[in-house]
Amino acid sequence: MNNQDKTNTQFIYETLTIIRPDDWHVHLRDGEALEAVVADTARHFARAIVMPNLTPPVTKVAQALIYREAILKAAAKAGVVEGTFEPLMTLFLTNNTSADEIVRLSETPSVQAVKLYPAGATTNSDAGVTDLLKYCRAALDMMQKKGVPFLVHGEVTDPDIDIFDREAVFIDRVMKPLRADFPELKVVFEHITTRDGAHYVRDAEGPVAATITPQHLLYNRNALFKGGIRPHYYCLPILKRELHRQALVEAATSTSPRFFLGTDSAPHAKGKKEDACGCAGCYNALHAMSLYTSVFDQAGQLDRLEAFASTRGPDFYGLPRNTSHITLKRQDYLVPGQLPFVEGDTLVPLAAGETLSWVVAE
Repeated sequence: MNNQDKTNTQFIYETLTIIRPDDWHVHLRDGEALEAVVADTARHFARAIVMPNLTPPVTKVAQALIYREAILKAAAKAGVVEGTFEPLMTLFLTNNTSADEIVRLSETPSVQAVKLYPAGATTNSDAGVTDLLKYCRAALDMMQKKGVPFLVHGEVTDPDIDIFDREAVFIDRVMKPLRADFPELKVVFEHITTRDGAHYVRDAEGPVAATITPQHLLYNRNALFKGGIRPHYYCLPILKRELHRQALVEAATSTSPRFFLGTDSAPHAKGKKEDACGCAGCYNALHAMSLYTSVFDQAGQLDRLEAFASTRGPDFYGLPRNTSHITLKRQDYLVPGQLPFVEGDTLVPLAAGETLSWVVAE
């Protein structure tokens, strides 16, 4: 970290050099959409944990390896230099995932984890688990034995549970029983959105961590309705009250090793977002580090950004830290109103039209 001006005992950073970060939760899609977005992630992140909720979902190691090759091919086509970006693959957990498949995963370094989607929780999750502790015990037991990280979309999907309460109810109904039955299982509570989630991860026993997105650090649920319905701020889990946003900022900027970067960048065509039943997901891969740096700057904790973005994730996964670096500089950055995407449609990034105060020095 460098180039600091000292004023009134406070450091004002004009530039900030950190270990090259990784994205521990991203959606890259496939086909034409993959080709449109993969370079944005590869530009600033050395590695990325790639979500498996394609159609059909990636449920087998063999499928994950085919998808990985498609990602690398798309990255090369987009001009990403070979060897500068590593996609780390995941499997989509189903009621029928076998212990043998978990063993195969554990023997395949490029496939890192298993992802839980409660059935119907978010985009392309209909094939997800209907009862985790009823149907998935053999797979969970093998994950625990082999040290395979279990990535959890932490929401219940009962229609009688308020959408803003789904995460808190999940902690009581699923997470606590899971931890009691599998205390050594490495669990990542993905894209936490509430004070309940932050405090649970902070205080839980055993190997538990959480990713936090830029949208949940920067915005509360009012952003969904500012001047009208704002579909490009709609994601799942949904944005919450201000008290929850503040708790997430406190967690991310703390010294706890349990919280690290995961963008949950999720591209959808503009036409599918601005629809009578619009898709859930915010696209932030283009400028994720600008968004995160703004959060840490506003909190007066820029010196803690590197830990959150670059070291805690690989430490939890048991992977080496990156050896290259990126430099951020204090400079106004106008987020584009839209980006090229699939033929016949465009992609609207998170915070389109807003001016951020940090950019990655290219």
